[in-house]
Amino acid sequence: MASTYTTNLKLTKQGDGENPNSWGQILNDGVISLVDDAIAGYTTVSIGSAATVTLTNVQGGGDQARSAIIEFKGTVGGAHNSIFVLIPNNSKTYIVKNSVSYNDATDAVVLRVAGNAGVTIADDSTAMYVTNGTTVIPVAQTTFTNITASGNLNVLGATSLSGAVNMVGNAAVGGTLTVGGAVSLASTLSVGGAANFASTVTVVGAAHFASTVTVSGKGKFMTGAFAPVVTLTDAASVVPDLNTSNVFAVTLAGNRTLAAPTNTSTNIGATGHIFIVQDATGGRTLSYNTAYQFPDGTVPVLTSTSGAVDVLFYAVRTTAKVDSIVIKNFTR
Repeated sequence: MASTYTTNLKLTKQGDGENPNSWGQILNDGVISLVDDAIAGYTTVSIGSAATVTLTNVQGGGDQARSAIIEFKGTVGGAHNSIFVLIPNNSKTYIVKNSVSYNDATDAVVLRVAGNAGVTIADDSTAMYVTNGTTVIPVAQTTFTNITASGNLNVLGATSLSGAVNMVGNAAVGGTLTVGGAVSLASTLSVGGAANFASTVTVVGAAHFASTVTVSGKGKFMTGAFAPVVTLTDAASVVPDLNTSNVFAVTLAGNRTLAAPTNTSTNIGATGHIFIVQDATGGRTLSYNTAYQFPDGTVPVLTSTSGAVDVLFYAVRTTAKVDSIVIKNFTR
């Protein structure tokens, strides 16, 4: 009888009377060593420019998909923003460490079974995932219906809340946060990943979000909400990246062109401003990409005085239209 293989881990099942002179070696290599990999094996998988990376899956032999722990390395970006890592269509548990570098805030690594929806692996994370051969589920996710707490709330993994949240103390979430009901926080809120609120949000203390924030209802932040000022590189073409902030500053050391902002597609409706500063020499000019739309089509001329500050206020109307106005001659 010929050898067969187990369904999930592809371990060798030798047939009766098969391999009389090598049965022990095949047992060691095709079963015992592979079980060791499945329980404690550590594999590094390189993520490159390809749209998909398929983990190797070998019957009775060493491969990537059998390992208990998988670390993703490399750089995501360029031709593909999302890299899909394909795992076999059988049940298994994985511990995944994401050490990938990203070229853009929209880049992502997605773990999935081919032909099915997957799950995005959080940046710089180590977490456990299980699959039934179709769906991939993050084990670290915490789901609550309603939370009322008078003390502090600390969650290390992703958190999903289907009801209302009322907190008197601080709330800190290490992963993503999704809330289906209203949120009322009497103190501070810190979220390490993306935050999605399906209803209203009220925060009395400071709110810190390390990634994107989506609020379907009203957002009320008692201490104010603001974005950091990002200093743009002074070059022949000055390029604002809307995924880094909505407030920018640049000091002109020559005649420049303000390029169309990047990532407008994910920031339609965003408003902000750019501080445009003349250097000690002054007299620097600024031309504008056609994306910038000025009142009556009149392109503004900067204040030429040394050290003068002009401010361009903008609103992203479409991916290719940024309505703008320049208020001139603030002194440094």
